[in-house]
Amino acid sequence: MRVLIYSQSVNTETVEYIKVCINELKKYKAKLYITDCFNKINNNKIKFPSKTTIIKKISKTNKIDFLICFGGDGTMLKAAHLVNKLNIPITGINTGRLGFLANIPKQNISDLITSLKDKNFHISPRSIIKVYTSPKIKSSISKFAINEVSITEKNHLSLISIKAYVNGNFLNTYWGDGLIVSTPTGSTAHSLSCGGPIVMPDSENFIITPISSHNLNVRPLVISNESVIKVYLDPRFKSFNLSIDGQTEKITNKHVIYIKKEKFKINFLLTKKNNYFDTLRNKLHWGLDKRNHD
Repeated sequence: MRVLIYSQSVNTETVEYIKVCINELKKYKAKLYITDCFNKINNNKIKFPSKTTIIKKISKTNKIDFLICFGGDGTMLKAAHLVNKLNIPITGINTGRLGFLANIPKQNISDLITSLKDKNFHISPRSIIKVYTSPKIKSSISKFAINEVSITEKNHLSLISIKAYVNGNFLNTYWGDGLIVSTPTGSTAHSLSCGGPIVMPDSENFIITPISSHNLNVRPLVISNESVIKVYLDPRFKSFNLSIDGQTEKITNKHVIYIKKEKFKINFLLTKKNNYFDTLRNKLHWGLDKRNHD
């Protein structure tokens, strides 16, 4: 069993639970990997076994079976971008805050490692978004999104208009602070905070959600992710933010944005105890009303 351990933080809590994970993996003689980036921020706070392999980039030659994240949903997103199209299953120990994606409780580390060893888990393939512009932009940020793509005016100070087409057909001119296109996985993230619906993660859809729409009749829309969305920007403003899973690139009103389904998927690993409805209730505090327990 080859396991890559990944985190973006080495705070006291994260260090404690990574050590627990290492000890559990030792029981099954797992081969451990860490990224060079994580090794640098670790700075020997965590003593990894001497045979741990440090890699600069995840590749097929590493033959990694699983990637275990420690952190919150941001860490899970970062890990997914590192894995890219390699199909390595990703799971997350929640040492962050909300944890829709990193949804394994800290106290369940031993159960998780046992599940990996016994292959007692299931894989949840998640559809993702491909983003590109015309003209092309030189950028170091990823060109695919697990959660969402958002478009806003650079300084967030003015009402803007965004003209959207679906499969070449005019959809709407959105007046407001911006526009979000999310995946079902991302439907519990930025889109939800702007009034978008929650969509089951295995659905094959895009969710188009306006940000602070000026027209109260304009509502979020769920469409097939076989669609191609084309976006034109307000010509009155020169600069805009194109945000892909929280990574932001500056673009101009000359850019046309294209959004479509990416050809590959990201594999999230879920234990048999994982249940999406349990996650929704726990994270969104559904059912706290005593009337629900009668």
